[in-house]
Amino acid sequence: MRLLLIGRTGQVATEILRRAPSGVTVTALGRDQADLMDPEACARAVTRAECDAVVNAAAWTAVDRAESEEPAARVVNGEAPAAMARAAARRGLPFVHISTDYVFDGTGTRPFRPEDPVAPQNAYGRTKLSGEEGVRAAGGPHVILRTSWVFSSHGANFVKTMLRLGRERAEINVVDDQIGGPTPAAAIADACLTVAAGLVGGAPSGTHHLAGAPAVSWADFAAAVMEEAALPCQINPIPSSAYPTPATRPANSRMDGTSLRRDFGIDPPDWRAGLREVLRDLDALAPA
Repeated sequence: MRLLLIGRTGQVATEILRRAPSGVTVTALGRDQADLMDPEACARAVTRAECDAVVNAAAWTAVDRAESEEPAARVVNGEAPAAMARAAARRGLPFVHISTDYVFDGTGTRPFRPEDPVAPQNAYGRTKLSGEEGVRAAGGPHVILRTSWVFSSHGANFVKTMLRLGRERAEINVVDDQIGGPTPAAAIADACLTVAAGLVGGAPSGTHHLAGAPAVSWADFAAAVMEEAALPCQINPIPSSAYPTPATRPANSRMDGTSLRRDFGIDPPDWRAGLREVLRDLDALAPA
């Protein structure tokens, strides 16, 4: 399988390049070749590529900055994926697109299912929902893969921030009333590769959820980082109201992965095992 990967240095794109199996050729386009601020240039890149499927692993992920720069975020997260999906559809190429739990309103305690009503509560969520709608409207074979709380050994993410702070401080305040599934970028990469191959083989289009299990709070996740890295930093649970941010965060980020298991045989990843792998990569895992 020949895969066109939009994105080259992000967490998921990096893992796709690291983990693509024998027999899969990946051509990764960075911002110099597919700048998502220029949707038509991205569409031309898809039109010209010699590939069997397209994976879009690039996005505007600065959640708080999207509040003040929503039009730019909408170009990157909404217009560019839609343009690329249309170009892929014209060629009959499967298109895999990564989205987010932020398309939901974040209320309740039940895991969100793909078919649940969407109601994003911040600009980032609105722009990602716009991208989903554009990919579906393109009409080609596609999978939208919603995920949450992505972490890896590269790029900026919660695990790396906690490691840094845990080495600098004796204690850290972390919110404990937002619940979700930390998801290793490696697991998302594997899912993208599996889904792309499935679509090439005729698997059905659809929207699916992939999130780490079991669901935890940010405070619990932070405590696990300290435990696995053997850092003597105390985690103090606090409510979200004590840590205001420009963008509203969902209290409930739990997601139901039943349909992804059914259609592609992909189970929710064990985030604790993924955390150990990331810490091992960073040479931060405490000896057993």
